[in-house]
Amino acid sequence: MKDPLKTGHDARIAAAAEAKKALVAKLRPKPTVAAEVFETREQIRERQLETVRAARVEAKEQSRLAAEARELADLEAKRGDRKERKALTKAEQKAKRDAKYAARKAAGRK
Repeated sequence: MKDPLKTGHDARIAAAAEAKKALVAKLRPKPTVAAEVFETREQIRERQLETVRAARVEAKEQSRLAAEARELADLEAKRGDRKERKALTKAEQKAKRDAKYAARKAAGRK
């Protein structure tokens, strides 16, 4: 009987070799694609800590500036109060002087 597909011994051996090559190629490890920007966990954690620290420093600076402004405003208020008291004191002293002067004038005219 004649084989219509001509699958002789050599053809079967060649087909088996090709199948084995294909299987080995399929199982062969593929080259890995390395990430262009690869950060380790430590680097990520350090970067996050830096941002938190920067935010804390900024908040501390803002707090310091606010306290400084508040202190300056308190000082200005105290200065204003003192000036007002001095002005009243000067006015009172002037009023007393004028009263004494008027009393002397009145005493001299009697």
